[in-house]
Amino acid sequence: MIEILAISGSLRAASTNSALVAALARNAPPGCHVTVYGGLGRLPIFNPDDEGERTPQEASVLIDAVTQADGVIVSCPEYAHGVPGGLKNALDWLVSRDAAVEKPAMLVHASPRSLFARAALTEVMRTMSFALCEDVLEIALLGKKPPEVENILAEPENRLAMRDVLSAFAGFIADR
Repeated sequence: MIEILAISGSLRAASTNSALVAALARNAPPGCHVTVYGGLGRLPIFNPDDEGERTPQEASVLIDAVTQADGVIVSCPEYAHGVPGGLKNALDWLVSRDAAVEKPAMLVHASPRSLFARAALTEVMRTMSFALCEDVLEIALLGKKPPEVENILAEPENRLAMRDVLSAFAGFIADR
């Protein structure tokens, strides 16, 4: 069983990115299990003085989850042409750890307009030594209300696209 950790970079209750990672978890193909990380809003602000024995519990939960996962999927909104602070903070907690080094990762998108955040996130994750999969999933959910989002994510072609990208990512993980 391939274990994948999915992280939404949004803290909004009606986040399209969170809806997308939840849908990925529901549509995982056989042999693939997706767990959605829900602690982004509870992470303390990264401080290098709080590493090692002083690592806060919630940061340890994230570090352990990334370490134990076979791969990581990130769905990230764009704020002011960049990566939201909460997601960047989570990644900062991983910088001096081995959790990210050569960890297979893939980006998925709920908005076709998040080009600046995609580029910034790709740069950050490559700098951290994540092994980025070139396969990408984009389902345009921007500006949709929760019932519309759920209907779009339930469409057969989108469910198939989610299964296909997860299968491709599982293959990427297995080939490493």
